[in-house]
Amino acid sequence: MAFASMGNYIFSTDALLSSLKEDAASENSEHDMGGDIIPALTGRGSAFVYDFADNDVPGQDEVERGYWRDVGTIDAYHEASMDLVGVQPTFNFYNLTWPILTWNFPDPPAKFVHDEENRRGYATDSIISNGTIVSGGVVRRSILWPNVSIRSYSQVEDSVIFPGVTIRRRAVVRNAIVDEHVVVPEGYTIGVDPAADAERFTVSPEGVIVIGKGDVLE
Repeated sequence: MAFASMGNYIFSTDALLSSLKEDAASENSEHDMGGDIIPALTGRGSAFVYDFADNDVPGQDEVERGYWRDVGTIDAYHEASMDLVGVQPTFNFYNLTWPILTWNFPDPPAKFVHDEENRRGYATDSIISNGTIVSGGVVRRSILWPNVSIRSYSQVEDSVIFPGVTIRRRAVVRNAIVDEHVVVPEGYTIGVDPAADAERFTVSPEGVIVIGKGDVLE
C-alpha cells in the first residue's frame, strides 16, 4: 500500500488546513484527497481545474495533446511505463523544444557488451539509463533505471527495473516491476510460472509482478 498522492494540487494555506480539518471530522469520509477533499471543494465552487487539452506545447504531436495518466494502481503505472518505450509513444520524452528539466546523477553512460552467439548484450524498444550495463543479456520493451546490471544469458521483457538492481546469469524477468537494490539470483524466473509467482510475490489483477525494494529472492 502507498500513501502518496500522484495528483498535483495548489492550495492557499488557509484553504488546505480548513479542508483537512473538515475531512478529518467527517465519519463518512475515506480521507482521500481525490475521492473526498477535492470533490467537497468542487461541490461548493471552491476548486478549479487545469484543462490539459488547452495546453499548447511547442513541438507536440496532436496525439499527445492533453496527455495525462492516473497511475494510482500497479497496472496503470505499468501500462503508462510500457507506452513510453513504444516506437510512437503517446508522450514524447524527446521533444527538444519543450524539454523535461531534471537533475541527473553523474553516472557513466550505459554500456552493452559481448557479441557472441547466444551471448549478445542488447536492448530493443527500451529506455536504458546511465550507469547500466547490459552484459550478454537481452532487454525487450523495458525501462532500466540507473545502475542496473544485466548479466549474461538473462532476459528482461515488458518490465520496469529500478536503480541498483542486479539480474544475474540465465535469469528471466517478464512483466514485472522490480524495485531498488534487488538481486535476482542466477537462473531465477519471474513472470514465467503464474502459479509460482502468485505464491512468492504481489501480482496485480492484470498479472504484473511486483518485487519490493531490497527484497531477498531465494
